[in-house]
Amino acid sequence: MKLQEKKAHNINLVTPTMYVYQIREALKIAKENRLHIPVIYNTNSYENIQTIQALDGYVDVYLPDLKYYADELAQKYSKVEGYFETATKAILEMQNQVGHTVFDENGMIQKGIMIRHLVLPNHLQNSKHILKWIKENMPADIFVNVMAQYFPTYQAKSLPGLDRKLTKKEHKEIEEYLYCLDFQNGYIQELGEHEEEYVPDFNLEF
Repeated sequence: MKLQEKKAHNINLVTPTMYVYQIREALKIAKENRLHIPVIYNTNSYENIQTIQALDGYVDVYLPDLKYYADELAQKYSKVEGYFETATKAILEMQNQVGHTVFDENGMIQKGIMIRHLVLPNHLQNSKHILKWIKENMPADIFVNVMAQYFPTYQAKSLPGLDRKLTKKEHKEIEEYLYCLDFQNGYIQELGEHEEEYVPDFNLEF
């Protein structure tokens, strides 16, 4: 409520899964006290469908990542089982709840879903499968944000295949594939050079 008083555009819940039921109770109270700005749920999509169902009526905007198509990639890089099946079921439930994406007169999102996908070096086929699934299973006006900001950090620096950024060639191939699918609202991030500058040094001592 204080954020709303300060003219915040929304309440953005980032990776909130472990606190979903407490958050839902808090939102009940807030809505009774006239919370009217959108509530955004920002997630990696590895969610039990029951968790997303529990949020029906409390979340206005879902921002899910769709990371992996191949289970072996999910197991190798994120140590999770059945990522694609779990994530896509959750995303379909999100879509069922919030419907088509709506913006206000100032272009600020009020309701809907935007799917993000981070392209990994050496794994373009994974990205193509993800984009193809979105095209075939989501509404024609779905918003898709293809991110090209990956860079290796921590243990990824020593993982063959993930130890570098995307190349211009890889970026161009995914860009062309995205346009080939003809999304109404498909966007791809430009290939950057300075992503590392925005990441804090977590080893810094104070």
